[in-house]
Amino acid sequence: MIAGMKRFLSVAAALLVLLFAAPSGRAHAAEGGYAVAAARDVWFYAREDESSRLFQLPFSYYVRVLAEGETYCSVEYLDDVPPYRKIQGYCRKDALTPVDFVPARPYLRREITVEYSLPQKGGLGEGKFLTVERTFVYYGQRYEGSALYFYVLADGEFDYIPAASPLEYEYNTDYLETAAVTSHEGSAGLSAAEIAIICIACVAVVGVAVLVLRGKKPLPEGERAEF
Repeated sequence: MIAGMKRFLSVAAALLVLLFAAPSGRAHAAEGGYAVAAARDVWFYAREDESSRLFQLPFSYYVRVLAEGETYCSVEYLDDVPPYRKIQGYCRKDALTPVDFVPARPYLRREITVEYSLPQKGGLGEGKFLTVERTFVYYGQRYEGSALYFYVLADGEFDYIPAASPLEYEYNTDYLETAAVTSHEGSAGLSAAEIAIICIACVAVVGVAVLVLRGKKPLPEGERAEF
């Protein structure tokens, strides 16, 4: 009887451990949801291939997930609101952090203006038109060796331009706030159903223990119970 009770209590304890260790139910980004570049080296690819790297996504900004594969996600970045243009490609699943909300500022909307200097040949003229300014839509950056390049759009074409230093911009923090709330809820909060199940399990354990103890015959004097 005692051995059977021990086995029962062991099973009950294991059930309680599983209930308390159960995941909090945080939703993951499904197709059509968003995922954030929560690291500074999240690459945007032209194909599902490491050799097709285009640029590193702006840190703390998002892509919209179109479909999930085994290793890569099909994603899109930015939208078709002039002068911006949506670009579709791929990101590694293990590089993205899915979120279960719609970001208020999913994409970095940034235009950059570059000034080019033209060489002056001869001495004719006053040099009034030897500098040219050009505006580009910024998508991301990449290093080629020690040289930094921006991936940009201008006149409907994508290409790289050299850059002297990384672009400065404001970071998103909404995904950090959501992660903190989710973590707190997962560690400190249980649903009503989970609490009810735990209470029932506890009552059942106590009830069985009482019945077993009541039904246990007293040992003869001088004998010793061995466990």
